Amino acid sequence: MTTTPVILFAEGLWLATTPVRIVGMQLTATMAVLRLGQADLLLYSPLAMTRELRAAVEALGRVAHLYAPNIYHHRWIGEWAAAFPSARLHAPKGLAAKRRDLRIDRFHGTELEPAFAGSVDEVCIEGFRLEESVLVYRPARALIVADLVHNVGRPPGRWAALYTRMMGFYDRVALSRMIRWTGFADRALARRSLDRLLALPFDRLVVGHGAPLTAGALEAVAAAYTWLPRES
Repeated sequence: MTTTPVILFAEGLWLATTPVRIVGMQLTATMAVLRLGQADLLLYSPLAMTRELRAAVEALGRVAHLYAPNIYHHRWIGEWAAAFPSARLHAPKGLAAKRRDLRIDRFHGTELEPAFAGSVDEVCIEGFRLEESVLVYRPARALIVADLVHNVGRPPGRWAALYTRMMGFYDRVALSRMIRWTGFADRALARRSLDRLLALPFDRLVVGHGAPLTAGALEAVAAAYTWLPRES
């Protein structure tokens, strides 16, 4: 597996990507690196640790926080936790049962993380079976998500084109219909979470699978969730 070096996306925010296969499609997975304060870093949805990637991250600062965004984006976080034992690991409560090997220091949505104050807003998407939490990184006005929306564009291969068209996320910022159908235990709670998120200041978007947006992110996420109506 090869990983691109981290690239600067916006002020205090770097991205790294790697190829992944999901339901037979060749897509990408993205890790976000956020600078907190002068030198501390937060890694959101860490990728497999290669020598190159570790060196690139360490050149940016001190790995102080590791963030598992939901109960599926956690495959490689243990590698980073072992390499950086002093880093605080943030995760959804449901991950504790799946990853008994991890020492989870803080569950999403519990006590306020002091290191986030003034720069990071954490929004837990309630009613979402993936138990996802997303971050708004204020210095870059960027929303960082794992599976809340995708932006895979036009993935290569007939099967990928067929599947993404059927699931409603071909060449657009959207959520797979499969997740829409099965991923929400309480749509009213999820809608309220989305409304809290959409009230925050962001223009950029970083997604777990696909290309980031440099502008228009708030409008894109709002449009992706018009199927989730507000309570009358």
